Amino acid sequence: MSPTLADALAALPVLARAHLLLSGSAVLIGVALGLPLAILSARHPRLRTPVLGLAGLVQTVPALALLALFYPALLILGQATGLAIPALGFLPALIALSLYALLPIVRNGVAALQGIDPAVLEAADGLGMTARQRLTLIELPLGAPVILAGIRTASVWTIGAATLATTVGQPSLGDLIFSGLQTENWVRVLTGCAAAAALALAVDGLLALVETGLRRRSRWRVRTGLMALATALGLAMLPAGPSGGETIVVGAKNFSEQYILASAIERRLQAAGFRTERRDNLGSTVAYQALAAGDIDVYVDYSGTLWANILGRTDTPPANRMRQVLTEELRRRDGVTLLGPLGFENAYALAMRRSRAAALGVRSLGDLTLVAPQLRLGADLEFLTRPEWRAVQGAYRLRFAAQTSYSPTFMYRAVANGSADVITAFSSDGRIAALDLVTLGDPRRALPSYDAVLLLAPRHDADSRLAEALRPLIGAIPVGRMRQANLLVDRDTDKRTPAEAARWLDP
Repeated sequence: MSPTLADALAALPVLARAHLLLSGSAVLIGVALGLPLAILSARHPRLRTPVLGLAGLVQTVPALALLALFYPALLILGQATGLAIPALGFLPALIALSLYALLPIVRNGVAALQGIDPAVLEAADGLGMTARQRLTLIELPLGAPVILAGIRTASVWTIGAATLATTVGQPSLGDLIFSGLQTENWVRVLTGCAAAAALALAVDGLLALVETGLRRRSRWRVRTGLMALATALGLAMLPAGPSGGETIVVGAKNFSEQYILASAIERRLQAAGFRTERRDNLGSTVAYQALAAGDIDVYVDYSGTLWANILGRTDTPPANRMRQVLTEELRRRDGVTLLGPLGFENAYALAMRRSRAAALGVRSLGDLTLVAPQLRLGADLEFLTRPEWRAVQGAYRLRFAAQTSYSPTFMYRAVANGSADVITAFSSDGRIAALDLVTLGDPRRALPSYDAVLLLAPRHDADSRLAEALRPLIGAIPVGRMRQANLLVDRDTDKRTPAEAARWLDP
């Protein structure tokens, strides 16, 4: 068995359990909300249009956007009420997916209740049944197969959408897919996709068994299907690992270097006796806000990102001065501890293929200004909305023929195959040398320094044990070694997993 497949299969049980718990809970909440709404809508025509309209409106919002919206909403709610509302992880994902499951449940519920033969309802009324008796003894039993069909649809949709929950810090099978895409580890991508599809098919099959049992009045089919579903959800609710000991949540953004560094942090913490959990694929602002709110405990960020995105600064002081101000301001403002720099810088740098840059006579961003209108820019998913891009535009007035955003992996692919002429590369990325790219000079210092720094959540301000476990990483990773570790994960042949690269980086 290949190391990459073994790594994916080792992560599969925990991620599948988390995925099933999240999607199963969301469907149950969807049923608990959707059936009463369907009953009210079927009985009160004035409610029908707005209820179905709102449920349909939720479906028009992309699942990824719906998940992302609940993070800041819960964060603001917690700040406004003073309550300790977890804004990252299970809760925002659960709320979003529960709403996402509503439409097929409500729509099928209304159709089922409205489709009952009026003569049957008149006979029930003639027998003197109350409205509740008619609902429980006549309408729901007759409409159950159609209602179950809606629940089946909602379940398949929800299991698929739950793969996106990793973007708000909730472990799911999407962890395999997202990390595999970023590192071009297609074994992880296929494992995650296959597992999510298998889970959806299994749940759909069990619900189909229940639906068939209701149609045929077969009690054993209904009981078998429901018992299997209840057992699976019950097993998913069991603790994933041994209890006891403090658990430290390690965060990571969505590219190879972050996965490697998060794995290196985990190694240090586990060696010191801590239990660890991961929250991967977080956006820059989300990661910092999650740390400040205590939803994650530690992660690696970059001084320039914190300077521009968190403090909103536009000046570019020397690296030492920047770290000093960040240390003071982050502690004063948010209680966040900047433990120290890791020893390397991962700066934004516009890069081109060496042959292309030489042919155009481009060596700096100043030279690029003259030829940019005939070139295509490929940027990572965040850069074009960040303050650094506005600073570059302000300093050099760059106007490209086209601008396209990619995930980092595909951004490098784009410059390699000629789809992009210029990319927003990362200076510690091993692919710069591997692809024979040249980084362009920044004579006007539009871009700040980007020292990799280790951040701790406010609750660990006086946690000397945690700090001592992580302190050996401070100043211990030179940029050359980080580039080599990144290339171990990103190269096309003989790929290593981020955990393997972390063992090589921090032996």
